[in-house]
Amino acid sequence: MQTKHAMLRQNKIYFTGLLAVLLFSAFFLLLNGKAAAFISLNSYHPFLLNVFFINYTFVGDGIFALCLIAAILFYYKRKQQGLALLYSFLISGIAVQIIKNLTNAPRPKLFFEAGQYLHFIDGVSLANNSSFPSGHTATAFAIATVMVVMMKDKSWQLLILIATVLVGYSRIYLAQHFLLDVMIGAIIGSASGVLAVYLAKNIKGIRQSIKKMHRLSPNTSSSPSAIQPV
Repeated sequence: MQTKHAMLRQNKIYFTGLLAVLLFSAFFLLLNGKAAAFISLNSYHPFLLNVFFINYTFVGDGIFALCLIAAILFYYKRKQQGLALLYSFLISGIAVQIIKNLTNAPRPKLFFEAGQYLHFIDGVSLANNSSFPSGHTATAFAIATVMVVMMKDKSWQLLILIATVLVGYSRIYLAQHFLLDVMIGAIIGSASGVLAVYLAKNIKGIRQSIKKMHRLSPNTSSSPSAIQPV
């Protein structure tokens, strides 16, 4: 069984890079504040980038994730990897929805008053609430973390990290989320990915432990022993 230290050591490029991105983002957010950080990250909007991010953001969409999971499970026949991806998708999705419903934070469209922000992109449908955290970012990092940890070829770590960070940035670029939303989404997603890998690799042992505990538990519903006649 792969230990936590072995997992981090084998995938140090991905996890070190992720930590660096999160620390830099936290520093940038503390230095500028929520609104100013958002505006600073959205000061450059050329047409080609608009087209790119409008399409690229769907890499973090649930439909894309489910299609990938289905391909791994049914086309490539990799059950353990497919289950890990499915678990990560479900865990991150549930966590995100719980927090969204508890906070119901306003999205940039509702947060900014008229005239404060001028880079809303034509054709992009913007939500008003449930900004915190970013579900697309959580899904992208959940899937990416599972892929990095479970793939044998570790040379793809940096490329996968960059591709996933771009999904998070796309949510800010398209004015769907704030930087903090994306940061927490990345944390939820990566943590869900690590947990999902553990569950997928140890599911048999977990099931056996549950069955063993069930067998050892006292049977409270047993009927009283029959009284034998003297």
